[in-house]
Amino acid sequence: MHMSVYRGSERNTTSSAERVTLHSFSFGDHYDPDNLAFGPMRAHDDHRLSWGAGFDEHAHSDVELVTWVVHGQLVHTDSLGHRSQLPAGTVQVQSAGSGIRHSELADTSPEPTRFVQTWLVPDEFDGPPAHFVASGMRQDRLVPVAGEGAQVPIGTSGATLWAGTLTPGNHDVPVCGMHHLFVASGAAVLRTPEGDVELEAGDAVRITDADDVEMALDVTQTTEILLWTFRPRPRG
Repeated sequence: MHMSVYRGSERNTTSSAERVTLHSFSFGDHYDPDNLAFGPMRAHDDHRLSWGAGFDEHAHSDVELVTWVVHGQLVHTDSLGHRSQLPAGTVQVQSAGSGIRHSELADTSPEPTRFVQTWLVPDEFDGPPAHFVASGMRQDRLVPVAGEGAQVPIGTSGATLWAGTLTPGNHDVPVCGMHHLFVASGAAVLRTPEGDVELEAGDAVRITDADDVEMALDVTQTTEILLWTFRPRPRG
């Protein structure tokens, strides 16, 4: 088992008057050749938007865009003809495929909007674009919300996004070879055979070689966790 901790206070930040984005990986002007990817993951961005702000129409291709809305409401439109209002506790998967254009803007309510978006490499390039949404996904335990075992598919085999708003107590972490665990809010202690790790809001842990390793999260306050697990892709 190998574990690396990435503190939220050390994330690179892109900011303007209406938008702040915290990056987990090398991104844009924040180039880091030692932090380009984790398995199929290429980006893990924490976006904070003031009302009406966000990302005007722009293009993507050959990427799986997985969005989780933490609070507020995100309005998403795309060139497939979708217009979705995504409240907190919603997961959206945009499979860009051969190419789409879309926009992501905060709802014009007074409450700021925050969403976490992950970019994954798809199994196949130049495929047909697709769009999937599921709302009301918040539970008091880690449950699969996108990917394997979830109603919302991802075009990256072996990838699963788990989410949970955990109440005080001890919570099991799904067993898998690779984990990317992110504390969206609150705090937790990750208990592993290699020792305990104290995590605060904004912190992330990347774990590899964890097959058959049992881990747990101990929380003393309401804590929102986003967990990615990655299983090996089948060889074709």
